[in-house]
Amino acid sequence: MSARWELVVAELVAERGEALVRYATLLTGDEEEARDMVQDALAATFGRLRNGFAVEQAEAYVRRAIANRFLDGARRRQRWRRISPLVVDRERVDSGSTLTGERLDMAARLQRLTPRERACIVLRYDEDRTVDQVAAELGISAGAVKRYLSDALGKLRGMLERERERGERLDGRAGDGREEVR
Repeated sequence: MSARWELVVAELVAERGEALVRYATLLTGDEEEARDMVQDALAATFGRLRNGFAVEQAEAYVRRAIANRFLDGARRRQRWRRISPLVVDRERVDSGSTLTGERLDMAARLQRLTPRERACIVLRYDEDRTVDQVAAELGISAGAVKRYLSDALGKLRGMLERERERGERLDGRAGDGREEVR
């Protein structure tokens, strides 16, 4: 007979597994890394025998573990960049992800935010959390969350404006001086 926690894990993965992967993908920008992060978070959450909580509670623990792993990894990478004499762009490989068009554009924009800004934006707008819930999940004050959100939204607005301006300039160059032959 399976232990109660095993049933909770199985139900959580069946019902909310893809939502957890989407959440982690928005944070990391890479679906494969996100899947690994979800697996690590599940292992950490259920690594010690845990009984007595429902799927909803388990999901909250796993989401917190995902956010913590993302922020820890970002801090680790940031420290490494400071001491690393070489700066190398991470190679991107198409994973056959279902993200397309605008979602890929937004995922790329999110990658240009700081880890805290990205975590706040994803939790607030993708996960539809209140500022207080975001603050509790990340272990920071509500004021800090508001500041990160304000900074991130300002950066995203700037990115969108620059993209729009580039698009208008490209549209203006479409007429290259040649007349259409009929």
